[in-house]
Amino acid sequence: AIGKLIADAMKKVGRDGVITVKDGKTLNDELEIIEGMKFDRGYISPYFINSSKGAKVEFQDALVLFSEKKISNVQTVIPALELANQQRKPLVIIAEDVDGEALSTLVVNRLKIGLQVAAVKAPGFGDNRKATLSDMAIATGGVVFGDDANLIKLEDVQPSDLGQVGEIVITKDDTLILKGKGKKADIDRRAEQIRDQIQETSSEYEKEKLQERLARLASGVAVLHVGGSSEVEVNEKKDRVNDALNATRAAVEEGIVPGGGSALLRCIPDLEQLKTANPDQATGVEIIKKALRMPCMTIARNAGIDGSVVVAKVEDLGPEFGYDALNNEYVNMIEKGIIDPTKVVRTALTDASG
Repeated sequence: AIGKLIADAMKKVGRDGVITVKDGKTLNDELEIIEGMKFDRGYISPYFINSSKGAKVEFQDALVLFSEKKISNVQTVIPALELANQQRKPLVIIAEDVDGEALSTLVVNRLKIGLQVAAVKAPGFGDNRKATLSDMAIATGGVVFGDDANLIKLEDVQPSDLGQVGEIVITKDDTLILKGKGKKADIDRRAEQIRDQIQETSSEYEKEKLQERLARLASGVAVLHVGGSSEVEVNEKKDRVNDALNATRAAVEEGIVPGGGSALLRCIPDLEQLKTANPDQATGVEIIKKALRMPCMTIARNAGIDGSVVVAKVEDLGPEFGYDALNNEYVNMIEKGIIDPTKVVRTALTDASG
């Protein structure tokens, strides 16, 4: 059931989408798809936290002020705070930075009178930050202050200049914007522009950053609600879901190989072809060959079987075959679904070799 939920989530948001795992409110596991954006910048000050569980800022139906410039003078944000107060809505400020008098005044008002406000640094640097802020403004129906194309001053802010979101969650490390109120036509136009830029650029770094932006703008967020009859059961299941999710992401990224240590055994013939320059290198090759046999051998031993016999048998079989310890038989591992993400096997081998 967990596998199907994760597969459905990956299909819905694509390989670039964001998938989060939350506590469910029922006994069953459920999948919810929400249009939203996530980026890796958290609150500027922990004093903005309003939810003790998980140390985060959570606002429903909030307004968002976007600024490309640093905000240090509190006078520049007072008009936006007044607008938010008139509408009885929280205000989130996303800017290059918020510091000095502006930050201290926001924090004092948050603590003294419970002002519903939070400040977050804009993600990225230079042109990438500029573009990402613009994406967020389009997704939420706001404008970016300090942008060369938009010469309105912060002090002259109007209600229509502020972005609107159904929900925003800010932790120490990241921010998730859900249910932005931007116009669909504007968002589609922006996504199309980014797709065109991806086609045109030759820089891999640039392409990667553009794809990140496209994922935030167009793919949405999948939320896996993990159900259970007690908090202990839910937490235990959540750990398993997170493990499965990471394995699935790795598999989507680099593909899969037969599990049970059999893929590592298939590397040994390549090592035997290796020309070594001296006895030390030859010793190194022998050590790695021995290490490559250990996972399969250990699995067999843990099942109460002679590991060296199993390894020898698997080495004689076809490339997709391996040892199924649960049923004590030699099978086509891919067909049986006994698989490992290539990335996991590769990084384990790389890390182990130091």
